[in-house]
Amino acid sequence: MNVQQLKVFLEICRVGTLSAAAERLELKQPTVSFHLRKLEEELGVELFRKQARTLQPTQAAEELLPYARRIVTLMDEAQRQMKSRSGRERARLRLGASYTPATYFMPPYLAEFRQLNPNIELQLTVKQAGDTLAMLRGYEIDAAVVSLPDGEEKGLIVVPLIEDELQLVMNPAHPLSAEAVLSVNNLTDQTFLLHEPGSTSRRLTEQWAQEIGLTFFSAMELGAIETIKETLRCNDSVAVLPLRSVLRETANGELIRRPLPGYVNRRRICLAYRDEPIYSAPVREFIGYVKGLAEE
Repeated sequence: MNVQQLKVFLEICRVGTLSAAAERLELKQPTVSFHLRKLEEELGVELFRKQARTLQPTQAAEELLPYARRIVTLMDEAQRQMKSRSGRERARLRLGASYTPATYFMPPYLAEFRQLNPNIELQLTVKQAGDTLAMLRGYEIDAAVVSLPDGEEKGLIVVPLIEDELQLVMNPAHPLSAEAVLSVNNLTDQTFLLHEPGSTSRRLTEQWAQEIGLTFFSAMELGAIETIKETLRCNDSVAVLPLRSVLRETANGELIRRPLPGYVNRRRICLAYRDEPIYSAPVREFIGYVKGLAEE
């Protein structure tokens, strides 16, 4: 089993056909077939089965996948690190983030980290927290900054950085804006703008509503915080949004925020990275930098 065989295996898992894998790897299709066949012979298992016009991974392939990703990632990291030492290539750091940290928390710190480490090339992928952590576990990124509820994440080290509680947000002309403290009864007939399913904010909003016995009378699902804020500006709905995402608008009086009745904050912006004994130099630099922010 060699790295080239594992790269072929990973690419077939990704695209589903020999021809597409050959094109992405810039190899001839017979070469891809040869590497796959030799890998299966060495491992003594079938890795793919033909289904219609695609190759579907077997259970053995699913079990091999995380190991293959880890091996190929470590080999690539080692090569890039050695090339960066010789000045032929910059070291690379692949970061992931969920939407709130990526938009309202990370930009100034990423800029500072780049100034402190000009030799490190940054790549940032933004997805929902669950998808970001899946990428981290799958060795598709090196570290992540995500909004998470309290709790452990298997196989990961999670470092809380800052609280970012949820608050009720509305237009200044909304009738409830005159109330300094809201009750459940104030909210029973309100139209709520909700995050799309799967986000940390949506899960915690539904948990909060269940705990206080609130049923959403009317609700609209929207995919982005900025879309929710723009919608709030022009109608009498309300939304549950991360505090950090509305600091500017509430300071300017464009929107009003109020504490959620009966809410106990379980949401924090966190640094997450794999629980491993060895990290590449760029990952060590980033972990140290972000931990320094948490201590400050």
